[in-house]
Amino acid sequence: MGAVFPQFVKFALKVRGGFGGSATNINPSKESFFHQSMKDIAIIGAGPYGLSIAAHLRHRGIPFRIFGRPMDSWLAHMPKGMMLKSDGFVSNIYDPDADFTLKQFCVEREIKYSDLGLPVARETFTEYGLAFQERMVPELEDNLVVSLDRMPGGFVLQLDNGETVTAGRVVLAVGITHFEYIPPELAHLPSEFLSHSFRHHDLEGFRGRSVVVIGGGASAIDLAGLLHETDADVQLVSRQALKFHSMPTGKPRSLWQRIRHPQSGLGPGLRSRFFSNAPRAFHYLHECLRLHLVSTTLGPSGGWFTRDKVIGRVPLLVGYTPQAAEVRDGRVRLRLRGNDGSEREVLTEHIIAATGYRVDLNRLPFLSAEFRSKIKAVNGTPVLSSAFESSIPGLYFVGIAAANSFGPVMRFAYGAGFAARSLARTMLKSIPGDSISIPAVLTSGKEKAGSVEEPALRA
Repeated sequence: MGAVFPQFVKFALKVRGGFGGSATNINPSKESFFHQSMKDIAIIGAGPYGLSIAAHLRHRGIPFRIFGRPMDSWLAHMPKGMMLKSDGFVSNIYDPDADFTLKQFCVEREIKYSDLGLPVARETFTEYGLAFQERMVPELEDNLVVSLDRMPGGFVLQLDNGETVTAGRVVLAVGITHFEYIPPELAHLPSEFLSHSFRHHDLEGFRGRSVVVIGGGASAIDLAGLLHETDADVQLVSRQALKFHSMPTGKPRSLWQRIRHPQSGLGPGLRSRFFSNAPRAFHYLHECLRLHLVSTTLGPSGGWFTRDKVIGRVPLLVGYTPQAAEVRDGRVRLRLRGNDGSEREVLTEHIIAATGYRVDLNRLPFLSAEFRSKIKAVNGTPVLSSAFESSIPGLYFVGIAAANSFGPVMRFAYGAGFAARSLARTMLKSIPGDSISIPAVLTSGKEKAGSVEEPALRA
């Protein structure tokens, strides 16, 4: 890297570099250029975590750039017609003053909303995310980062538009992108016969076709129900009995129920309350205990509203695990083994593996093998400090990649609030005071004159 560095300096001065705009607007001195650019932060990812962090940094006047397609996982990789399993009150994207919650968005758009008991449609959530971005994070740049590497004093990012960007610190908020998991018994199948649930937004192409969905979680149950509604010949294969959240009764809970099973961002219960309200305390648990809790807490289950879409409508093969699969005569022969040792074979045109996500740093394509090798990891996930910082100084991970460090809440949008507040405090402590600027306040995507407050007073 050292040999390339002088050439990079010359190149960066010719293009729109760092965070300072075009080269004609910056001091041509190399030292001045890098001193200016290294003050700043790059956020990679524009889902609930990336947008929440950007909103908090903007609120405090901390300079940053954020890259990614807004709400891409929800817009392009979740099936039309699905409902969020999370309740309305925990399906927010987080700005510091909670000025633009999902509830506020629904009121403005005259969309039915309830904190509890009324499922949130995927379409509503994605529209809310786009509105949040427009209002709270207008700086978002709809570009993808194709490479990220270290350089003296910081990082260098290459964008898909050819631009080179430098940053003192980088926050990876890539969500579940790149981490879809497919069982090895199926992974060899060609893509025309096998796909992951992450790859399906529009299910119309399966109308009239035979499909086997593998999995027992919300994604699998949702897909099976939606495929049935699309008139696909669908079967659902699950290694364990299907579980569903309890249907809300609408009745007030007793004092004892509220004490014994307190409400939380991850559902009722003392354990869920701890996971959702104390991620920093979770971080200080022994590593073995943290890994165990993350892998065993909040296992596969469907929303209460999906039960009637699947039970009695979709053929279920419960208690079976895929053992092998091969393509014959244009169809997939899927061999299954039952929990009782029995075997059976299913013939289908396509298999959808709704088998969840597993973080593996080796699957981040914009990180070189050498870069990844410098990141301390356990089971493929980065080991993080209490400030979300990895073993590479200045490189931070949030979302599902931080679950083994901060608990199951990092697998849900609800965890974005804690991550955003923590990172904003960390960045504010370390950034030079002369880098802090006063952000404009946006209302419905437009500047609101006379409403700018000193960030230090709003901390």
